[in-house]
Amino acid sequence: MPAYEWRLPPGFPRPVVPAGNPMSAAKVELGRRLFHETRLSSTGQYACASCHRPELAFTDGRARALGATGESVKHSAMSLANVAYNPAFTWSGARVRSLESQMRQPLFTQHPVEMGLSSGGRAAVKALSAEAAYRDQFAAAFPGDTAPLSMANIIKAIAAFERSLISGRSAFDRYVYDDDPTALTDSEKRGMALFFSVRVGCAQCHSGLNFSGPLIYQGHEKQGALFANTGLYDVDGRGSYPVHDQGLIDVTHRAADMGKFRVPTLRNVALTAPYMHDGSVPSLEQVIDHYARGGRKSPYQDSRIRPLALSQTERADLVAFLRSLTDREFVADPRFR
Repeated sequence: MPAYEWRLPPGFPRPVVPAGNPMSAAKVELGRRLFHETRLSSTGQYACASCHRPELAFTDGRARALGATGESVKHSAMSLANVAYNPAFTWSGARVRSLESQMRQPLFTQHPVEMGLSSGGRAAVKALSAEAAYRDQFAAAFPGDTAPLSMANIIKAIAAFERSLISGRSAFDRYVYDDDPTALTDSEKRGMALFFSVRVGCAQCHSGLNFSGPLIYQGHEKQGALFANTGLYDVDGRGSYPVHDQGLIDVTHRAADMGKFRVPTLRNVALTAPYMHDGSVPSLEQVIDHYARGGRKSPYQDSRIRPLALSQTERADLVAFLRSLTDREFVADPRFR
């Protein structure tokens, strides 16, 4: 099988790929089709793309995502831009460390229902197996497999497609990696300087290639994800978050992890409103206001979040810089639709 052509943007390292699921053009194309396949849901009307819409940088525009039956899940749908570099998945856990493992949650979880498949997805496999085009595509994507059309291979193909979702051609990228001084406006340049400044400190958490903290890539496979309490809630005066969704503490049961959620990417952030893990902040301007206030100053809040004296011009410049992270080529790319 020929080597997969990554077509990486300037400055982007080669992603890590599991040995048990090598990349191929045939597998990625099959995964693209499956990503938009509604028969991978219990209702036959819901697909991965229902919550991860390409034009919204693979989010859905909702505060909290909806499952196949219309039931709300806990969190907003995270962007899949550059998901190949993630050291961990989900908003509030660090244990799921591969796309293949992560995918089992939306496919099979029943409380709440996301895709809602039961019995290991046997009905979905049977439905797809009835189509000659799918049988041919699975055989091409998994050569040598005696039973290529299986749920395990459905998961592998979608994971391969998701690894191909590389975003790195925003105005910011053209300014930094193409050395194009005209790519950013004066306001965006001022906002960039503020973003990376010690005084404002956004980049203390939103660092690295994906503006999300540590990443994994070839030669750097052992990085851990960054989690932070942004001071979004203090429901009891002692720093607690709402009991139904308290972040990393729900997994680790350590008091210090109260309200900690994974730091998300800021790439294409202008397209991914509303914001925060529960979609409780409607706009970028209100996100800046939240951080400028210094959060709710709870005992568990990250110490890097503190009140900021920002002028109206500085606030506007920061928002302008965040908007410069939009990659229009990525969200319009026909390979992902």
